[in-house]
Amino acid sequence: MIKYHVVNNLTIAEAVDHGKITSSDILDLMAEARYNDSGCMIIHAEDLGKDFFDLKTGIAGELLQKFSNYRMRLSIVGDLSDIKSKSLKDFIRESNRTGIITFVYTVEEALTRLSK
Repeated sequence: MIKYHVVNNLTIAEAVDHGKITSSDILDLMAEARYNDSGCMIIHAEDLGKDFFDLKTGIAGELLQKFSNYRMRLSIVGDLSDIKSKSLKDFIRESNRTGIITFVYTVEEALTRLSK
């Protein structure tokens, strides 16, 4: 299910009550968001599963590449402070710097970043 937020006249889609999101689900969510005039999406970290955060699986790269290809901004929301992997920490820091895909703690922070 997608919940829509309107901030600064910009529609932002949030995947809610979805459970585990697979890479095959992503295109459906993106299509629904685009259909409803949203070029931004919020996904909760717990819905992505632990394998997403293991860069060796390639799941993160595959999913995030879809957002890049379709020029849709994404915020992943959750507490990622327990991440031990230096590579993943570097990836998150670089993503947050470029701003197309961001990792934030709260939906409110995601809405602020995506509405700029």
